[in-house]
Amino acid sequence: MMENKRYGKSVGDVLKIKSDFFEKNQAMLEMSENQADALLIQPKRTNCKICHSPLEGEPLYSSQRMSYHLCPVCGHLNSDFEDTQDFADRVYLVDRYELNYSEDDRAAYENRMKSIYVPKAEFLLEGLADDGLKKEDIHLLDDGAGSGYFVRAMKSLGCDASGIEISPSQVEFANKMAGENILRSIEPDEAVKILSDTGANVVSFIGVLEHIINLDEIISAIKGNLNIQYIYFSVPMFSMSCVFEAAHQNCYNRHAGGTHTHLFSDSSIAYMLGEMDFEADKSWKFGSDIMDLYRMLSVCLDQNGNGALKDYFAPKFKAMIDDLQLVVDKNEFASEIHMLARRKRV
Repeated sequence: MMENKRYGKSVGDVLKIKSDFFEKNQAMLEMSENQADALLIQPKRTNCKICHSPLEGEPLYSSQRMSYHLCPVCGHLNSDFEDTQDFADRVYLVDRYELNYSEDDRAAYENRMKSIYVPKAEFLLEGLADDGLKKEDIHLLDDGAGSGYFVRAMKSLGCDASGIEISPSQVEFANKMAGENILRSIEPDEAVKILSDTGANVVSFIGVLEHIINLDEIISAIKGNLNIQYIYFSVPMFSMSCVFEAAHQNCYNRHAGGTHTHLFSDSSIAYMLGEMDFEADKSWKFGSDIMDLYRMLSVCLDQNGNGALKDYFAPKFKAMIDDLQLVVDKNEFASEIHMLARRKRV
């Protein structure tokens, strides 16, 4: 039986997969600037994204033209401006956001799936097994399935899994890579009805909840559909990465900013689950905070002409990343959480 809380995961191949963040800082900054431009013209956010409490007083901090407020009630981190349908259209569909994340080579696709998404799928299966579910009992629907990595990982482990995604190009790409139709394309306003009607007993949101505009409607749909007994999600957390980003204004903000207009906390997750009539079952925290720090130090050393020092310290720092990150993870201030939650039982 697995423990209810797990911490840490080796960065392994992630450093290679995320190499653009190191090598193309200026291009990534420009992309982030365009996304900020789209957010700054949206209405001001006056209430917390999760609990809807008023956001009053001075912001906690600012970074790259955006201010952030920490909700005094649920601890959720909220940016100054609302994520609206106009914002989503600009950064996801019009700007072809998915091109930053897709792999057009099958070998690279499979490597990303195995190194990043299979461990997530294995964690889910272990948690469900502890609750008495066998693989043949699992029927999973992945909402916001992107390029199909998680659905593909679940299917590779022998589970019934399918996904829905609003980007037709990503659906086409996912199905091409899988060699079968594992995803279907939907309109943004279809997700609520699909979740209300699905017969799936497990619904997953891998890096999706932070991007959903109508989050309240999604929560209500899950609450009302008793077929859904488990939800599995990963979300970005208010963490050390936010501090590192605020201190390095000439580096790309991977975590807060861009398409992340709000970040979760343990308490805001608990509030959200309560609204669904769900409860936390298993969690796994393994952040990228120390990798962010390493990236920012490397970029800044290059920017100020100290490339030789960067090359000298790089192997020494890389050797420490996993150990340092585990300290952050265990102190509950990591940049990411994976959680399996189950419907409350009477």
